[in-house]
Amino acid sequence: MNVSGKTVLLTGGTNGIGREIALQMQAKGAQVITTGRNPDRVAATRAAGFEVIEADLSSAQGVDGLIAAWGEMGRELDILINNAGQLVDHDFRNGAVDPDAADDCIYANLNAPLRLIAALTGGLKSRPHAAIVNVTSGLAISPAARTPVYCATKSALRFYTLALREQLKGTNVQVIEALPPVVDTQMNDGNPMKKMSAEECARQIIVAIEKDRDEANIGLSRALRWVESVSPSLVRKITLSF
Repeated sequence: MNVSGKTVLLTGGTNGIGREIALQMQAKGAQVITTGRNPDRVAATRAAGFEVIEADLSSAQGVDGLIAAWGEMGRELDILINNAGQLVDHDFRNGAVDPDAADDCIYANLNAPLRLIAALTGGLKSRPHAAIVNVTSGLAISPAARTPVYCATKSALRFYTLALREQLKGTNVQVIEALPPVVDTQMNDGNPMKKMSAEECARQIIVAIEKDRDEANIGLSRALRWVESVSPSLVRKITLSF
């Protein structure tokens, strides 16, 4: 798909990977409308020339507000990128865990993409060539022990994406899964692992869109996919150590 001239709805585009996707797609001639929940980042992103819908996607109210705001814009949509996500501390080795925080993470990472896809796929089908891009994670392949809720949501979104792709086979809507490795973003502050730059991660996601690929296995996620195909038990042993 040539992204020039396409209208893109990108969730979580005011920082991290999302911000880089927005900047790079805009540079390629796409019209990017993004979302964010931090007022300062929303203001900075608007100052950079983007339309931003302020929305907290960790609740039904926030997602419904985004859907309503999109409807009021009256735009045709070519590409939906479900990028927004949350990481929650849910490690019993460090003490008690917060189930409310887990609920927010589950909603933002899984329920929000599902609800957006349900609301917007009809419009996508009306376009000559459209795409749904779900950003999961290398940890959708095999979990890390310290982030079980995050891993569970990304794995669930991965399986949803596989099934959705089968459902939309033969239509004009390409369903793409992007599986980033550990990326140098605020979410991964304090993570000692080697990190890919957000700029490079975004570049590879956009290449997958342009080349109509079903999957973008990025950086170390590509190695994880290969090891998992050979020995699932080995890849679990590796990732569970983190």
